[in-house]
Amino acid sequence: MRLPADSIPRLLSAVRKVYGPTARVWLFGSRVDDSARGGDIDLYVETDLSDGIVAGRIRLLRELATIYGERKIDLVVRPRSRPERPIHRIARRDGISLDEAVGDTPCAASSAPAAG
Repeated sequence: MRLPADSIPRLLSAVRKVYGPTARVWLFGSRVDDSARGGDIDLYVETDLSDGIVAGRIRLLRELATIYGERKIDLVVRPRSRPERPIHRIARRDGISLDEAVGDTPCAASSAPAAG
């Protein structure tokens, strides 16, 4: 996995701040291949929230820019209440769960995020 290890907790914190404490994150695409070079950062997020997805995406991309600078970030967000598409299945199947990579799997019983 080609993400700085010390950036992952900050990334997870930013995602949960925007999409709630039960949000899960996968890294997929070329950055999961340790032998590859370059490439954008492809992130897949699943959330229990169903409203404010687009506004949240903008907020999250701003937060991620403070962590990763000018690197291009592709962000795919799926509310769990909406049907899965092929990209969602591919991201989970071929990607790396960042929650599991740092031993920080969210608790489903956590409270919802503050409105914002």
